[in-house]
Order: sequence, then structure tokens, then C-alpha cells
Amino acid sequence: MAEQVKLNIKDILDTLPHRYPFILVDKVLELIPNRKIRAVKNVTINEEFFIGHFPHYPVMPGVLIIEALAQAAGILSFKSMNESANEESLYFFVGIDNCRFKNPVGPGDVLALNVQIEKVKGGVWKYQATAEVEQKVCAQAQLMCALRKIDS
Repeated sequence: MAEQVKLNIKDILDTLPHRYPFILVDKVLELIPNRKIRAVKNVTINEEFFIGHFPHYPVMPGVLIIEALAQAAGILSFKSMNESANEESLYFFVGIDNCRFKNPVGPGDVLALNVQIEKVKGGVWKYQATAEVEQKVCAQAQLMCALRKIDS
């Protein structure tokens, strides 16, 4: 069986280029390279987006739930390639299919991020991703990401 990896926030920051306020993965509970990742985002009332989305009923924007899933996918891919973000390249979110939002996410929720690799072809990684709170699906989608060289 493949080795399982757990990552804390320092490990995540060493892997992804994202920084506050846009880092949306707090902890990796399980990572099996080339297969899957289970990670979490702790959603708090201190998130800046709750100021306007919505003051009377705070809801985490769906696009940020999907971004959290994409960041988890990025961690999975970087660890599968035995690499980390660097100055010469970025791991871009390049596509989304079959996206559905099923339940709202709010302050106090622990958002479980589950991502599995479906295939890798031509440098494009395709994943099946599901976000849950207390085993209830909040969002699901097929995501695509690609590592690309960037001009400095």
C-alpha cells in the first residue's frame, strides 16, 4: 500500500504559493501520492468574505469552496510529483465540469476536502472533488489543473 502523508499548515505553505487571505487549506489529514487527498478548511466568522456574503446569513461563496478543492488538488499533485511551488512555474486551475452546490457552508463549519486523481494526460491533471460538512455533500465537481512555466 502507498505511504500516507499528513501535512500541517507549515508543510502546506511550503508546497503551495498561496498566502493569506487566499490560502484555503488548513490541514491535510491523508495524502496518498498519485491517488487521493483528504484535507480540511476551518471556516470561521473572521473570514473577510462574510462581511458582504451575506451579513444577515453568512455563507461561504461557492467559488471559494471550489478554490479550496483546487488547492487541495494542487497539494496532491505537487506531492505526487515530489515538487513544490517555485518562482518559475505555477499550478493553474484550467477547467471545471459537472459542478454542483448542494448545501451551504457557514461559520463554524469544518469543510472536508476530498480529491481523487482521475487521470493525468499531457500535463493536465483531472480530479473528482467533493467538499463536505459533517458527511453532507456541499459541493462536487470534476477539476482540471496544469503545471505551467511562467515568465518572470
